[in-house]
Amino acid sequence: MVKKFQVIGLDCPSCATKLERKLQKIDGVQNLTINFLFNKMTIESYDDQFETVLATIRQECAKFEGGVKIV
Repeated sequence: MVKKFQVIGLDCPSCATKLERKLQKIDGVQNLTINFLFNKMTIESYDDQFETVLATIRQECAKFEGGVKIV
């Protein structure tokens, strides 16, 4: 399953790249990209794991970049 989300609160392209690299390592993430210019995140994961993976991604974003929200 592939879904796209809006990312709010990223300050710079470097932060987006660092966050992207960190989130790509989460178990269950098949592919994850962040487009800083358009404030978009694309997440690919298995259908049966997607909600768990998304919850983990949101938690990691809160830890790594406190002001970042995924909607």
